[in-house]
Amino acid sequence: MKLTGLHILLTYQCTSECDHCFVWGSPRQTGVFTLAQLEEVYRQAIDLGTISTVYFEGGEPFLYYPILVKAVARAATLGFRPGIVTNAYWATSPDDALEWLRPLVEAGLKDISLSSDLFHGDEMETPESNNGLAAANRLGMGASAIRIDPPTGYRDQTRYEPGAPVTGGGVMYRGRAAEKLVEGLPCQPWESFATCPYEDLADPSRIHLDALGNLHLCQGLVLGNLFERPLGQIVADYDPAAHPVVGPLLAGGPARLVQHYALDHQASYVDACHLCYRARQALRIRFPALLGPDQMYGVEA
Repeated sequence: MKLTGLHILLTYQCTSECDHCFVWGSPRQTGVFTLAQLEEVYRQAIDLGTISTVYFEGGEPFLYYPILVKAVARAATLGFRPGIVTNAYWATSPDDALEWLRPLVEAGLKDISLSSDLFHGDEMETPESNNGLAAANRLGMGASAIRIDPPTGYRDQTRYEPGAPVTGGGVMYRGRAAEKLVEGLPCQPWESFATCPYEDLADPSRIHLDALGNLHLCQGLVLGNLFERPLGQIVADYDPAAHPVVGPLLAGGPARLVQHYALDHQASYVDACHLCYRARQALRIRFPALLGPDQMYGVEA
């Protein structure tokens, strides 16, 4: 495994409670990084020697704006390329958006992705996202919009590169979407989901890290805990085939995971994520360190 991207979930807390959210973000969620914890993360990332980009996500990272600015500045000083993913709630006008972004650009921010779709507003192009994009362009920073289509059921898997960040396309039915958006959608037989089409579980190039130290191969599927074992050791020891959850997924997708552990299941599911998420929910009691934390499964702390 050669990790080049570290995506830091600065907090699980969010201004919104979107139905499609992977991490069950909401105003009631808990868990946020401290500057001291981030410093330890950077130290371990430097020791690993392969990480070049650090993205700050959530939840909504702008909720902890002073920490975000300092975290971006520190990452840039250490030679990482910092980026942010945000719902742009703060970009209430073009001038205000400039004031929010200018300190981040001065701190070294290189890229920003802003959510802009019907999950975040009344139109696919939200005013806040447009304000943020315009401000980012005026400041000479890379910027893009993340637009997720409303749920329609079957997903065109050919549009997605395994392991690439989600920047558009259809809903992935994991997290809150598996609870809120699947009713009435067309389904396929559970046996048909014989691959994991969206994540490169065998050789990931990016990984998500939450404030509890969990390193997520996919949201809610944990590789290890960076606060319990060094990142370099976790990466070096990773054996995908031996991982109790990843192994079956690589051998035959979510369907194989169900078969391997003889899990109860429905006859059909909306997509591979839907079946995988349900299977992982059933396995959490058996593998609590690998399938968590509670925040990723809608259990409020």
